[in-house]
Amino acid sequence: MAAVQAIFQWQEGEHAPAEIIEQFLKVRRGEAGEGGMRRDADQPLFKDVVEGAVAHKEELEQTLTGALAQDWTWERVDRLVRAILLAGAYELIHRKDVPSKVAINEYVEIAHAFYDQGEQNFVNSVLDRVARQSRSTELAG
Repeated sequence: MAAVQAIFQWQEGEHAPAEIIEQFLKVRRGEAGEGGMRRDADQPLFKDVVEGAVAHKEELEQTLTGALAQDWTWERVDRLVRAILLAGAYELIHRKDVPSKVAINEYVEIAHAFYDQGEQNFVNSVLDRVARQSRSTELAG
C-alpha cells in the first residue's frame, strides 16, 4: 500500500523518489490511515518497488498499455490506478521471487481499499495479462 502511495505522490511531480522514500521510512512509518506506512511493512521491498517502478517507468507503461482493453489508453486510466498498475507490473516483471498470483492479489486488494466501482476487476484483468506475458511458464504449471 505504501509503495502505491509513494508512486502516486511521485507522479504528482513535487518530490524525487528518494525524498518520498525517506519521508515514508522516517516520518510516515507507523502512522494510521491511508497516508501512513505499517510498522511491519517490508521496507526493502517497499524501497525496491518504488525505485524500480520509477526506473522502469517507460517499459512498464508500454507493457501496461499493451495489456489494456483495445479502447483504453494509458492516459485515460485514473492516476491512482496507474500507480497500482505500475507497482504491480514492476513486481510481476522484475520480482520473480514474488509469485504472480500473490502479486496480483495484493494489488487487487489495494485497489479494493480505495475503490468500490469495479476498479479491482480492472486491476486484476490488466495485471493478469501482464503476468501471462511475463511469466507464461509459471502460469502454465
